[in-house]
Amino acid sequence: MVVRQHRSGGGARAVCALAVVGVMATASGCSGGGGGSAVADGQDAADALDTVHRAAAVLAGTTSGTGTTAVAGVGPASGATAGTAEVRTAMETAAGGTRVTIRGRGSYDFRSGRGRLTVVLPQDAAGEDEHRPITELLAPGALYMRNRGAGVPADKWVRVDTTALADGNLVTGGVTDPMAAAELLRGARRVTYVGRTVLAGVPVRHYRGTAEIGAAARTAGPGSRGALAAAAKGFRTDTVPFEAYLDDQGRLRKVRHRFSFANEGPPVEVVSTTLLFGFGVPVSVRLPEGRDIYTGRIRQR
Repeated sequence: MVVRQHRSGGGARAVCALAVVGVMATASGCSGGGGGSAVADGQDAADALDTVHRAAAVLAGTTSGTGTTAVAGVGPASGATAGTAEVRTAMETAAGGTRVTIRGRGSYDFRSGRGRLTVVLPQDAAGEDEHRPITELLAPGALYMRNRGAGVPADKWVRVDTTALADGNLVTGGVTDPMAAAELLRGARRVTYVGRTVLAGVPVRHYRGTAEIGAAARTAGPGSRGALAAAAKGFRTDTVPFEAYLDDQGRLRKVRHRFSFANEGPPVEVVSTTLLFGFGVPVSVRLPEGRDIYTGRIRQR
């Protein structure tokens, strides 16, 4: 694994703080890993790369059964079945021998780029026995959080411009935006088809490779482009190792990205996993109005 250096001296501490007390990270670095090229179960490297590239478009409903060539038995899904999904997330952080995991659950509409997730910090992560879950609303270019931190009224939201974040909200909120997680696959460069397996009772194909954030930003849809472009500028090296699992309709079922931050202290590893299921579920996300957004100072716990 190639460990990339962070531009900011406090970046690793910020990422660690995200996992420990739920505050926003200001990360601007991650690590790259190697993918390979292999022939397995009827898919060579070119087929595997093409299949992975199409996974994000399938989720957004921008491919159809009549307009895309099937690859090695992987057929494209229709927008009606791929446009929405239930989501589970896990963001695991390891630093200095301490490992903590932030978990999220909710639903997401890939056509509008909006979703609602409940994010749960690990016990004692905020310095107390229990911590209220954080409600996050995801939208193109924005992240809204309720129960965000000390000093924020219970009925108020905190809004973050994701296009201004050094990491484009790939790790800041403790959850990688599901659309951004999928859109990163548009930047896939070296992909290995690992083989078939079963995920939660669903037959899937397993792929492993690396993605380039800058390349993903250039080909991403308008809803994700700004945040990914910010991440591409913020990272010194934009190569991110991933593992992806696609069903036989070409829909992304699971994707795991591995980020590594290095500064003066020990390296900080962040592994972000997104699970998608329940395709076609109704999703309705109403964003807060201006009067409901908190603009005061957020105290750190």
